[in-house]
This record gives sequence, structure tokens and C-alpha cells, in this order.
Amino acid sequence: MSADPAEPVYRNPVLDADWSDPDVIRVGDDFYLTASSFGRVPGLPLLHSRDLVNWTLVGHALQRLEPESEFAAPMHDCGVWAPSLRHHDGRFWIFWGDPDRGVFQVNAPEIRGPWTRPHLVKAGKGLIDPCPLWDDETGEAYLVHAWAKSRSGVKNRLTGHRMHPHGTELLDEGKVIVDGDRIPGWFTLEGPKLHRHDGWFWIFAPAGGVETGWQGAFRSRAFFGPYEEKVVLEQKDTDVNGPHQGGWVRTPSGEDWFLHFQQRGAYGRVVHLQPMRWGSGGGWPVIGDDGAPVAEHRRPDLPPQPPAAPATDDDFPGGRPGRQWQWTANPRDGWATHHSADGLRLTCVRTPDAHDLRALPNVLTQRLPGTPCTVEVDLRLDDGEPGARAGLAVLGDAYSWIGLQRGPDGTVRLVHRFAETVADQERDAAPPRPAPGGRARLRVDIDAGARCRFSYDTGDTGDTANTADTGDGAGQGGFRPSGQVFAATPWRWVGALLGLVALAPTGQGHAGTATFTQFRIRIQEKRADR
Repeated sequence: MSADPAEPVYRNPVLDADWSDPDVIRVGDDFYLTASSFGRVPGLPLLHSRDLVNWTLVGHALQRLEPESEFAAPMHDCGVWAPSLRHHDGRFWIFWGDPDRGVFQVNAPEIRGPWTRPHLVKAGKGLIDPCPLWDDETGEAYLVHAWAKSRSGVKNRLTGHRMHPHGTELLDEGKVIVDGDRIPGWFTLEGPKLHRHDGWFWIFAPAGGVETGWQGAFRSRAFFGPYEEKVVLEQKDTDVNGPHQGGWVRTPSGEDWFLHFQQRGAYGRVVHLQPMRWGSGGGWPVIGDDGAPVAEHRRPDLPPQPPAAPATDDDFPGGRPGRQWQWTANPRDGWATHHSADGLRLTCVRTPDAHDLRALPNVLTQRLPGTPCTVEVDLRLDDGEPGARAGLAVLGDAYSWIGLQRGPDGTVRLVHRFAETVADQERDAAPPRPAPGGRARLRVDIDAGARCRFSYDTGDTGDTANTADTGDGAGQGGFRPSGQVFAATPWRWVGALLGLVALAPTGQGHAGTATFTQFRIRIQEKRADR
């Protein structure tokens, strides 16, 4: 999933997973990107690149969602929406909108922190997608944001404010500076990114909805307008639907580039890199191939870099999950145990919601890759009581998981369950099977349509008739298929997630632990290098 620097071209998407609503900046020779994290924790992912094509995840700016008690349970479509990343006065700044609470910001001297705790810049419902601007020409500071109709009853407009240069508060009540209802054919105007260029105030803002929309640009000589508008990127005759909502960045040599997302169903919002130039005589930005997204292009004029991509595999050294993992709500002490060896040791958390993984805060997740892949992990269900269970899940509005469960007689069996979108509890996807020793290697093969085929290897050689030869030697042909094909589904604003979970029904005392080791994702169909 990484790009060969020897190749003269790159291929889109450059981030082939759900890095929703990306924003990007350059500081010196380094590029940094953040994205929406909604209700997952830690939030505000921080990615780094030297060539705009190869990216690595270097951390998160938000360790817990606040107010902490309100994010103790999953709120999949709430939390952090469409952050803006900026560098000003020697500090990194991230502003985002929580649609239920208002505009927040955090800042830090270095990209890896330490980051401040969230500061509420403006309280209110429906305030989303904020972006600050510190105007070096005048010393003034500004902020623009959009509106979520689901919370405020208002949408399709951008509101501008003067902001205190310290970034802590707004200095006025705000004014609508772009009203999408007054622009023929425009709707769902949102996601503004504010810039100063060539004597103009520029707002890059998408419209038209995430699946079918376009990228707009607005310009004015004065921050509060009036603004002119133009569509600068749209699908045209390509297969890239809804190419929009992202960030503009300039390289040290003066090249301009634009990063944006494409909505791809269960895969979420994958990220594309587009060439950009400014029209002659102070004109409008020209993005992609004369306003159409490119599938491939000459690489940016930047020093070649080693192939890189956000990590997926994990041996969980010391019992600690890697940066790619996020909980579905604010974590609590005791969910995972640190120790001296490899392996993720999860407590089987007692819960009244054991029948529905979507309601659990203690699911450890990472993004579903956007290319066909095979996901595998070893699982051991340790000491515990009847009902304790753990497994590997594909999570969305519907979900399916495969794993181990301790029965009333103390024996451990392989179980496979699923829940439809409209169902409030799960059902068996396959009959339970013996799991000698309380161990299994679990597998999900995911094809180009996000269709998932579950299988398992318990090391039991007695069921050879059902053995599935994978052809790659994994498990020496010991993997056995389980259940019907499951089509992964997204959540409302989030792509499907891979999850590891351990749980138990309500009761008293310690319910047991589960240990996950050797988590691996293998890409099945490698494209030509990006």
C-alpha cells in the first residue's frame, strides 16, 4: 500500500482507507495531515509525509473526548468533525467542530505534542468544520465555520468571525459571508478552508454532498465579502465520485497540490492527491486535469522517500496496541493489561450489551483497508466463567464477528455471529464448533466489494472434510470457512472498522481475559505502486 519512490508517477488514492475530511499543512520540509475521528479515541490522527504520497501515522492530538462522561458510550457519528490544521507563531493548531457542543481547539509546540486540553472557542449546536486564519498582512485573525442542519436547523451557509490572535475566543457574533441558497444549484455547502493568497481571501469549500458533490472556491478582497464562487473540481467523466473537501498545500519549490476525499461506501472516505495551479493573472485555482480528478500523475517535485503507509500489523509489544488502534469511546482503566511480553491482553468486560457489539465502548478498532485483503489474528481465551467471549469483528451499521466463547460446562467453543442493520441483537452465523485448548487463529478475507468471508483454524485435525486450502500455506491448509458471505457496511459518517473485543454478560467478579497475538493484514491484490 506504499509508493515506490523510483516510479515517476503516483496513483490515487494515496491513503486508501477512511481518513475522512483531510486537512494538510507544510512546515519546513515536512507535511502533516489530520482527519475526522468522530467518536473514536484517541482522536485527531496526525500523519506525516515528506513527499505527499507516502504517509505514516505519528500520533494523535486528542487523548480523550470531552466532556468525558458523555463519551463513555459509543457515539459513532458525533465528536470530532472536519478538523483544520494550521501552524502559527511556532505552534501547531487544530480547530474542529463538535456538532453538539461547538468549536474547539488544541495546540502544541511540536506535532507529537504535548497538546493542550480542548478549549471551547465558541459554544453552540450545529457549529461544524471551523477553520482559522492568521492574516500576516494585517495581524488580524479570523475564523469561518459551516452549519449542521441536524442540530441547528441551518445548513448551506458559511459564517465568518473575527478571532482573538491567541485563538482562544471570537470577537463578534459572526456574519454569514457565503449563503449557498443564493447560488443557483448549490446545496450542502460545508467544510471551508480559509487562506490568504495574492491579495484575496480564499475559501475552499465543498458542496453537493459527500457522494456526488464538488469542490468550490470563493474569493473576496475583504474577509466579510462579497465573495465570488467557482467550481474547481468535480467528477466529470471519471470514476471518482464526489471529489471534494480537503486542503491546499505548497511545496518548497512552489508547486501547489490539493488533497481531498472520495466516499467509497464501507471503505469510508479515501484520500486523493491532485495537482493544482493558479490561473494566470491572479486567477482561480485549477485542480486535477482541468477540474477533473486524476487517477495518476507525475510525482511532486520533492526528494524521493522510502515507501511508507500507516501501520496495520501489530504484535502488541508489552500489551500495548499500536497507534493505528482506537477505542469506540473513552477507555477505562483495566480494559487492557500491560505486561512484559507480546500480545494484547483484554479483560472480558461485563456488560448488559453483550448481545450487540455496536453498543460497546471497549471495542478496539482500526480502519478497514480500501483494497482486497486478508486479516488474521491469534486468539486465546484464558481463565474465566461461562459466557466470557472474544473475537475479531467487522463493524458497521451491520456487523459480524468470529471468536471464542466459554460454555456452561467450562469448555471453549468457536462461535460466529452477526447482526443486521435493523436488528437489536446478534444471531449465530454458523453452528458453534469445538476449540481445543481455548485457542484459534481467526481470518477474514475481504474482496473488492467489501464482502467478508470468515474462517478459522483451531488446530483440530478431526474435521478434515471441511478444511479450506487457502493456497498460501497459512495454517497448512487448516482454515475452515464459517457462515455466509457478509457484506461490510459503513456507519453514518464512518467506514467499516476492524475490531478486537472481549466481553462477558453482567455478573460479579472477574470474568476472564483474552489474549490476541500476531495481528496481520495482507493485501491480496497489489496494484502497480502509487
